[in-house]
Amino acid sequence: MDRKIDIHSHILNGIDDGSRNIEESISILKKCEQEGISKIILTPHYMENTNYNKNNKEKTEIFNKLKKEVKKQNINIELYLGNEVYANDNILELLEQKEITTLNNSKYILIEFPLLNENLNDINIIYNLKLSNLIPIIAHPERYEYITIEKVEEYIKMGALIQINEGSLLKHYGRKPKKIAKKLLKKKLVHFIGSDIHRIRDVNNSLKIKQKIVKYSSIDYYEQLQKNAEKIIKN
Repeated sequence: MDRKIDIHSHILNGIDDGSRNIEESISILKKCEQEGISKIILTPHYMENTNYNKNNKEKTEIFNKLKKEVKKQNINIELYLGNEVYANDNILELLEQKEITTLNNSKYILIEFPLLNENLNDINIIYNLKLSNLIPIIAHPERYEYITIEKVEEYIKMGALIQINEGSLLKHYGRKPKKIAKKLLKKKLVHFIGSDIHRIRDVNNSLKIKQKIVKYSSIDYYEQLQKNAEKIIKN
């Protein structure tokens, strides 16, 4: 089985709408290990002016406890820390103030735009991040109500990379996200696949996901997606 890297997950316990406690995190991680996942970046939500706003110090404390428990339970998965940052105009300041973090302290940062109403400043946000030598990864654009293939192409042209959710390929979010995810894969406009795990039920069958990706693109493209994920970890 392939050793997979997951760059988008909500397994850091008690922080947002993901894993509720350390026991739940451990159960999820055990199932991930069974599915051949070897490395996971934990990306709790960060939304300014909401309850989802734990800073790096608070996140790191929980992260270190979880890592210790993973080691104790002999779970063969390496964990890394990041954030899924809800797009706003203060991302650079939040990074400077150590409120948020990039993926494993790399130059890659996971950004989420609104699901329903378009952020009219989206191109500016990408531009400013690029100016600061950061590479924005847009989280699951196939789930955005207003998204078009042209919009995704515009994001890529601006220097952003694209991550789609495994669940979209399995129709977990409905027909439209699946259709868009499929199109993006066919046009090779995807750079990463993420699980966006919140609960144990979100751990997908790795083989099934691989078959879907290969069907819509190619085995080489599937392997490239894995290599791309490794690049984040290695910065």
